[in-house]
Amino acid sequence: MLPADAKRALDGWLAAAAPVVEKLLGQSSESWPNTRDAYMQKLDELFLPAPEGVSFDETELKGVPTMVITPKTVVDDRVLLYVHGGGYVHGGTLAYRGLTGRLATMLQAKVYAPGYRQAPEHPFPTPINDIFAAYQGLLELGQEPSKLGLCGDSAGGAMVLTIMRKARDNNLPLPAAAVAFSPWANLTHSGASARERDGLDPICSTAFLNKLASTFLAGALPTDPDASPVFADVRKLAPTLIQIGENEVMLSDAIRLASHLAENRVRTTLEVWPGMFHVWHLFAGLLPQADEALENAVKFLDNAFTNDPE
Repeated sequence: MLPADAKRALDGWLAAAAPVVEKLLGQSSESWPNTRDAYMQKLDELFLPAPEGVSFDETELKGVPTMVITPKTVVDDRVLLYVHGGGYVHGGTLAYRGLTGRLATMLQAKVYAPGYRQAPEHPFPTPINDIFAAYQGLLELGQEPSKLGLCGDSAGGAMVLTIMRKARDNNLPLPAAAVAFSPWANLTHSGASARERDGLDPICSTAFLNKLASTFLAGALPTDPDASPVFADVRKLAPTLIQIGENEVMLSDAIRLASHLAENRVRTTLEVWPGMFHVWHLFAGLLPQADEALENAVKFLDNAFTNDPE
């Protein structure tokens, strides 16, 4: 049973998402940019604002428009690159001001949240390429990799893994650590939870994810390792924390991703949160499990920043 304030926010999220679903199903004549903007504005109003003293600015990282979130205190030039979710189709940075502001304050780090291009106007692999460009941009600004973390939710959680692979394959330094909230790790949706949990998670159904995947992939294979990190070569990636809700249709594939990382000698931490739904982290300040999950994520990143490089 959710607290009353969290239940109101969840109901509001579902209502805000209805026009997105209509657009995805071809039942709306509104443009995608307008649909996204309206959705992000409503989510920004639903969730609690960032803590006092957090500033929000705009910049570009290698041409990618990026929101910069700065808390009152930044320790040791720490930076977190946050990759928002939305199925590569309907996300945006505006809805994440509360979440990224909390992460910035708790981690005492400057947070960069790129506004990458999305499908259907910009299908696979454009969103991934934009995030990789933003990562390169941070390194070109002189960011010390040992003080750089990656974090993302849903599609952004999958991109966190993909960006580390691309950095490795291009002989670029990896971040100190990465965190994936509710990662959308397998676009084939072949895990058992895609059947067994379908209907439990109020945010994502398997049919909705299938439609998002086909829109994003635009003919590419869902088994492409850049789209589905469960099929990728993940050797030598940075330590990774995965947090997934037990009610999520993505549960099985998040567990599969954690196993895949561990079997390839990546230091991996998996947290499965009983009763939680997709990206419950957005409910920080409204839901105790969201607050605790963020505390765990920040502790994981903080440990990576304070450990001496190997």
